[in-house]
Amino acid sequence: MSDGNGAGGGDGYAVRAEGLEKRYGEKRALDGFDLTVREGTVHGLLGPNGAGKTTAVRILSTLVRLDGGRATVAGLDVARHPREVRARIGLTGQYAAVDEVLTGRQNLEMFGRLFHLGGKRAKLRATELLAQFDLTDAADKGVGKYSGGMRRRLDLAASMILAPAVLFLDEPTTGLDPRSRGEVWESVRALVAGGTTVLLTTQYLEEADKLASRITVIDQGRAIADDTPDGLKSTVGGDRIEVVVAERADIPRAVKVVARVSDGEPESDETELRVHAPVTDRVSALTEVARILQDEGVRVEDIGLRRPSLDDVFLRLTGHRAAKPGTTEGMEGMEGMEGMEGTGNTGNTEKRAAA
Repeated sequence: MSDGNGAGGGDGYAVRAEGLEKRYGEKRALDGFDLTVREGTVHGLLGPNGAGKTTAVRILSTLVRLDGGRATVAGLDVARHPREVRARIGLTGQYAAVDEVLTGRQNLEMFGRLFHLGGKRAKLRATELLAQFDLTDAADKGVGKYSGGMRRRLDLAASMILAPAVLFLDEPTTGLDPRSRGEVWESVRALVAGGTTVLLTTQYLEEADKLASRITVIDQGRAIADDTPDGLKSTVGGDRIEVVVAERADIPRAVKVVARVSDGEPESDETELRVHAPVTDRVSALTEVARILQDEGVRVEDIGLRRPSLDDVFLRLTGHRAAKPGTTEGMEGMEGMEGMEGTGNTGNTEKRAAA
């Protein structure tokens, strides 16, 4: 891996990690984790709670020291050149690290001064970012009056003060309503269109599906899959017919009916009263199953065809469904407390790390 001075290592990759290891006592947060992220893309990092997502991000952003392996970001070794790496990255965590008492403009000017831009340049950069993130009209309002989406966009803007080559987004839309999440997604797309590389961790599988051109799944500290969203979905199979019955007692009958049209053994979920199986002839299969169930008097709550989702991939790879957004990551919530390089561990200090 190169230690060049460009946005990447000269090979088209903005981030490279090989065999990363990190331990907290007896806990192995990372156990030989590998990752490559192409320049100018959004790369998703998915995994169960405690899988090592946040540990990986904090190592790559130089907030935590690695115990083994090697990583480069923007062509620089994170262990050997942490200060230089910080000058080329931005980092936004789960919660907006902006001051609610100040206005949006004052927040960005403050961050500009923290990054040693000087008063005049800080004001100019703040104006540019307010326009870029569609916050000009709210620039002189107190951030306490901003919506959740506006605060996150301001937080993203603060991460872009120095126009970093690589931006780490660690669950950036946690707790936001769908509209606010959509606003943040548009901002992320605009950043990538401008040449920024984004490494995104998220518990919203839809978010990864819509934003990421490639996804790495991590479990127990190791990468267990790496592909495009469509490539990952193809590992689960093609179209599936799905039936949700009204009564648990009707599940066996529904299984027999679905088996008549399916290309594989039907699966059932007694908790969700759901039966599903892969099918090739989609329309005729759906029509026949609906007719037979009606003829046999099986009450159906829902019936339809669907394509595999990232949730199906997650279930297949890890053995369980993704955690609900907003849940904690076990040991990972404590990771920032160890191995810090004088940067602090909360709030605005993550952004100040590059100063």
